[in-house]
Amino acid sequence: MAIMSMLAGSSELSFTQLRNSLKMTDGNLTTHIRTLQKSGYVVVSKRFNENRPLTTCKLSASGIRAFSDYISLLERIVKQAQRSN
Repeated sequence: MAIMSMLAGSSELSFTQLRNSLKMTDGNLTTHIRTLQKSGYVVVSKRFNENRPLTTCKLSASGIRAFSDYISLLERIVKQAQRSN
C-alpha cells in the first residue's frame, strides 16, 4: 500500500524516488513493483534521461480505481467504527 499511496500522490515517480522515500532495497522494491505491474495496477516505463537510464512508475487506470475503492472502504470502516462508539 505504501507504493500505491506514493504513486497516488504523484503523476509519476522514479524508481529511485520510490526506493529512497520508502527506504526499501532495490530488490524488495522491484519485487513489489512487478507484482503491482502484473496485477495491472502500475505502469513501468524505462527511458534515458541525459544518457542515464530512468525507470519511472505510475498508477494505471485500474490502479487508480483499485486504490480509490480501497480508500473508500477504509472511510466506511472508520465511519462505522465512529457510529459504534
